[in-house]
Amino acid sequence: MAEADASVRLDRWLWAARFFKSRAQAKKAVEAGHVELNGRRAKPAKEVVPGDALSIRRGFAKSLVVVQAVAEQRRNATFAQTLYEETEESIRAREAEATTRRPQRAGLAMPDRKPDRRARQAIKKLKNG
Repeated sequence: MAEADASVRLDRWLWAARFFKSRAQAKKAVEAGHVELNGRRAKPAKEVVPGDALSIRRGFAKSLVVVQAVAEQRRNATFAQTLYEETEESIRAREAEATTRRPQRAGLAMPDRKPDRRARQAIKKLKNG
């Protein structure tokens, strides 16, 4: 961990805290506006210090976290969890979103086998009208 007054780039911190698998993915997410720093859109090179609030959107999940510490290197997951603390409202909202999405996914079961000729024609008919 770095000192309390130290700072680190936003994309590097997101990578070290294991929100993204690579710095390139973190940079792309920040540039796309999926990450907000203290309620504002930020650039990948923006410095992050302890106490900053981050809003991170990955797919359907949106996390609101407070930076507890900064790190330049990516280490194991238990260390990464010490770098931030997720807010209670964020946890509740994420769990509520998951419970509403779970029944929607329940109806989508993968077929047991590949569709035969008749099934492929029926699928084409549905797609083309």
